[in-house]
Amino acid sequence: MKASAEEAPRPILVIDVGGTHVKVRSSRRAEEVKIPSGPSMTAKEMVEAVRRHTRGWTYRAIAIGYPAPVEDGRPLKDPVNLGPGWVGFDFRRAFHCPVRLVNDAAMQALGSYEGGKMLFLGLGTGLGSAMITDGKLEPMELGHLPYRKGKTYEDYLGARGFERLGKKEWRKEVARAVKVLFAALEPDYVVLGGGNVKHLKRMPKGCRPGSNANAFRGGFALWGLPGWSPPPRAKTFSGSTARRSRG
Repeated sequence: MKASAEEAPRPILVIDVGGTHVKVRSSRRAEEVKIPSGPSMTAKEMVEAVRRHTRGWTYRAIAIGYPAPVEDGRPLKDPVNLGPGWVGFDFRRAFHCPVRLVNDAAMQALGSYEGGKMLFLGLGTGLGSAMITDGKLEPMELGHLPYRKGKTYEDYLGARGFERLGKKEWRKEVARAVKVLFAALEPDYVVLGGGNVKHLKRMPKGCRPGSNANAFRGGFALWGLPGWSPPPRAKTFSGSTARRSRG
């Protein structure tokens, strides 16, 4: 999935597509551009908005984080929180350059990775998830699995759950769900990312906070940009913030 440094074109544009905003950054620019999205935005409208807001920028390749399942670089479903027309859309033709497209949680997970076996959970509009084991990225769809009282993990940990439960009870559900997933999947550590991670008063045991900025790091890593690749060995954590890495 990741190109070697020798194959990486320069510069690279990373697009993180979300239900509220489309966030864009270039490997040659420090600033992040935020474009409002919403339930009516189509793939064509996203491309037009990105091209309009990056007029004058130079880029030779693009990485896209997509908020729905992806297989072999192609969307399998239209996003729940955006408009239609994403499945089958030719992003390479629309942008006139090579495009690598992955699930948005997978892209942020790649940028958050510090070795070993990591579970990533994105606490945002929905619930993104991905696992990385010894550098191998595996996108997941844990959010749609049954969780409690006939509802899914996403129903409790996503934005709908936050609004329904309130901040205090939502925090308890995050801790409860992380404990269940820790026992089931046995990661070395869990990274909690996404926009709603800021509402956590403290990290559940075994977790550390991620950052939406890591989505850009992951996007650059997809193209093998030197300096953005994850380290080969796991970082050792201490105290109650995370379990010790293996080996």
